[in-house]
Amino acid sequence: MKKIILSTLLGLMGTALLAQNMLIQGKLNDSKGAPVAFASVLLMDQADSSLVKGAYSDQNGKFYLRINKEGDYFMEVNAIGFEKYVINPIPDFKGKLDLETVRLKNQDQQLQEVKISAIKPIIEIKSDKTVFNVQSSLAASGTSGFELLRKAPGVIIDNNNNLIVEGKSGVQIFIDGKQTLLSGDDLLAYLQSLQASNIEAIEIITQPSSRYDAAGTAGIINIKLKRDLRFGINGSLNSTISYGRNFRNNHSISLNQRNRKFATYLNYSNKFGQAWDFMNLYREQAGINFYSESENIRGGNTHNFKAGTDIFIGERGTLGLIVGGDMNDKWIEGRTETPIIPFGDAVPTQVLIANNRTNSQSRNFFSNINYRYEDTLGRKWSIDLDQGNYNRDRSNYQPNSYFDGSTNDLLFERNFQMYTPNEVSILSAKTDFEFKLGKGSLATGVKVSQVSTDNTFDFYDVVFGEELFNAGRSNNFSYTEQINAGYVNLSQKFSKVDFQLGLRLEQTLSEGILLSTQQSANQQVNRSYVNFFPSGGVTYKAGWKNQFALNYSRRINRPNYQSLNPFEYQVDELSFSKGNPFLQPQYSDNIRLAYTYRYAATAAISYSYTHDFFAQITDVVDERRNVMQVQNIADKEVINLNLSIPYDIKNWWSVYVSLNAFHASYSSENVKFDPIERATLSFYAQNTFSLPKGIKFEVSGWFSSPSVWGGTYRTKSLGSLDLGLQKKFLDERLTARLSMGDVLFTSPWRGVTQFGDLRITGTGGWESRTVRFSLAYDFGNRKLKAAKKRKLGSNEESSRVK
Repeated sequence: MKKIILSTLLGLMGTALLAQNMLIQGKLNDSKGAPVAFASVLLMDQADSSLVKGAYSDQNGKFYLRINKEGDYFMEVNAIGFEKYVINPIPDFKGKLDLETVRLKNQDQQLQEVKISAIKPIIEIKSDKTVFNVQSSLAASGTSGFELLRKAPGVIIDNNNNLIVEGKSGVQIFIDGKQTLLSGDDLLAYLQSLQASNIEAIEIITQPSSRYDAAGTAGIINIKLKRDLRFGINGSLNSTISYGRNFRNNHSISLNQRNRKFATYLNYSNKFGQAWDFMNLYREQAGINFYSESENIRGGNTHNFKAGTDIFIGERGTLGLIVGGDMNDKWIEGRTETPIIPFGDAVPTQVLIANNRTNSQSRNFFSNINYRYEDTLGRKWSIDLDQGNYNRDRSNYQPNSYFDGSTNDLLFERNFQMYTPNEVSILSAKTDFEFKLGKGSLATGVKVSQVSTDNTFDFYDVVFGEELFNAGRSNNFSYTEQINAGYVNLSQKFSKVDFQLGLRLEQTLSEGILLSTQQSANQQVNRSYVNFFPSGGVTYKAGWKNQFALNYSRRINRPNYQSLNPFEYQVDELSFSKGNPFLQPQYSDNIRLAYTYRYAATAAISYSYTHDFFAQITDVVDERRNVMQVQNIADKEVINLNLSIPYDIKNWWSVYVSLNAFHASYSSENVKFDPIERATLSFYAQNTFSLPKGIKFEVSGWFSSPSVWGGTYRTKSLGSLDLGLQKKFLDERLTARLSMGDVLFTSPWRGVTQFGDLRITGTGGWESRTVRFSLAYDFGNRKLKAAKKRKLGSNEESSRVK
């Protein structure tokens, strides 16, 4: 019932609202009298050319600008395919000014991209990516970078915190246009440490060209951190408090100084508090039922910082320096209760109770130095050098107490203590060169990257409170991976047709070494392989209203160091996970056909085939124990249909809807694997209402119908309804936001998996129904001055992912 209410509320329409004091309205037509939709209409102050109000025309070409004070203004109208139209000055008026019909002159030059409005919409549809503007979402305040990804169009997060984009797993994460190179739990921890207040936008790139690393069978998600481009000294303060079952709070500060010789910035954020989650697994194995129910309380603190400087060298060069890091101190207290009931019995023969405690501390630091240059002939050259060190210490106390069926009498105990520190070191260097060729350009570049990790697993038996080292269950696993890459990419334009062809070569060299007292055939794993990754696309512009694009790319997902470690990591007394040293890379071929109407609404159909898919397998070990492992036992086929539509129902009511429908099927020669086919519908919708007195109200949410996770889990539908309210004060310097996430508590997951004779039914969730209140204050220069056209450094131009 809740999910029916959720689906209904996301599509509800509102009622008419009162207007502000003064209104400027009109209608935009082309030279033939047809309406011009999605044109940006900007009202500017004559004194300093600062933006007073912005809007965009609706489907009928009509626009409305509501202001609350008189002044000396001029107006600019910009639309793709048309010359800029200026009215200077706007005549004096009181109450309402009707400009009637404004005819725009057609422009011969074809442009490649457009932003629908000068005021950033929640979603921007571009020729090569979809942009989710975080700061335009009222309900996003107070959340983490990982939680934000649940709101991004076309993105699903499964029960193992894996990202799925348009039905495909294997997403590569970039931060400010740079590959993170972290994976598994290390990447998850980093994303959870990022705060929404420091994130400008999330870019979803499903068909990357050869300029990008080939890693990521589902494409790339680029998280752009906030950067202030105003001149002078500027900054912002943000503070959020939230409550679900527990209180949490986070705070951030951003400082920037910019002039024509250099630009520098510093961002800092923190997070404190506790959070609750649960997971229940009902397992049927060897004639026995295991009903495992667990709850966790997670707490601690997180600190993030990033600082950067761009030094402008002449008119063409920029030298950039970046340093950053995060520090986390966290703990988890969990309780798991597992009644053990033989088939046919009504009461358990035993009950396993485990009260776990985990403490972790991480210290992560990274740095970058870069240089950008572009001459008057359009030749571009860039170089990037990156370094990072990621260190984590973790300890886990795991008591296992077996009681009789009534839980009154203790039968026996097996208690363990585990210490699992790990260190990750990252180095990379790359250079890119591009020059004009014909009616397009030719780009080429090389890159070398290396990831080294050292993972220690020290296992202790705890007997009468004393820790006894167990050498047979301890190990050390070190892993080094080096990737040498080079690419070439050609782009050309012919009348209404644009095309690009690219080829990327990547050589992978890796070595994994296991040190353990146990003799194993998996003591050392060496890999060396070379792959070619072609990509290409063609775009046909039938006019400014209609555009078609066809793209193809081949991509790879390599096993990470955690999934390759062949030693056992105990989850509890009856379950453990184990890496797979024989895990091979998975390869994906992707093709996508897209249609864009008026540079805004988009429809796309895509097909992908993944070889040697990373399937999440849970298998039996003996009559009581089970093991979780990633295996290449299936191929995956996905057909996806995507629709993205921005629309203004009224001048005070804007709507954005993103719809994904995909069919996923799995095939395998393994007799224990149950082939699965399932069609899934997912969508994100947002309604934004502009109320009187500058108040904004937002109703948004996401929904996913039954799906498949990890190739084996059949899941039920889930979703979230979110509400947000915003009001600005102090000449719009202070912004107050009140929001509530997952109002109906419909985001917990439910699913079932079967592999051979093992069947598991599970459900899980977290403290997703949360109320948040935030205050943000902007200080410094209010004007965004227009600088000379110059080539930006990587710190400024983070939206261009290289």
